[in-house]
Amino acid sequence: MGRYTGPVCRLCRREGMKLFLKGTRCDTDKCAFERHKATPGMQGVLRGKPTDYALHLREKQKLKRFYGIYERQFRRYFEMATRSPTNTGEVLMSLLERRLDNIVYRLGFALSRAQARQLVAHGHILVNGRKVTIPSYLVSPGDVVSVKNRPRSLDAVQRNLAERQPMVPDFLNLITGPVPEGHVLRNPTLEDVSLPIQPQLVIEFCSR
Repeated sequence: MGRYTGPVCRLCRREGMKLFLKGTRCDTDKCAFERHKATPGMQGVLRGKPTDYALHLREKQKLKRFYGIYERQFRRYFEMATRSPTNTGEVLMSLLERRLDNIVYRLGFALSRAQARQLVAHGHILVNGRKVTIPSYLVSPGDVVSVKNRPRSLDAVQRNLAERQPMVPDFLNLITGPVPEGHVLRNPTLEDVSLPIQPQLVIEFCSR
């Protein structure tokens, strides 16, 4: 199954909350979620109280849509998390936060995670001075994520930084200047995740 290419505001309506898939546009009056809050579909307003299974499923779907990943990718991260001796939910969220496209977004180089994936795939982002074009690349403590030193790359990122003015999490250090770069100080923890997600519900669903 390919990546979803329909209206992303429909995904927000399905989850009943803003997923901020369009970046700063979601904070303006142009956001379709504010105009159409009903669940998509002709019978959306007639749906009753969700079951326990539905609540668990929706939590997993929210997580996938926040990070923009496929089901197969998600299952791979879950399997990696289950092999860890520590809390599975915390490890899962840490792995997702370490994705390069998420790091680019969290540093403010992009207005959304979808745009961050595009920046990475088009070769605008360097990791430790080397071009990385794989959005799912997992960064490690000590890595330096920077913008390619060329006008086209720098102009796009500088515009995004000026527009978004990000709140950089504690596990990252943003250095602004002619060539913006971010330093990964440590692995992210559950406290660094700024998403309204309950990892325990996701783990319970995947462990069925």
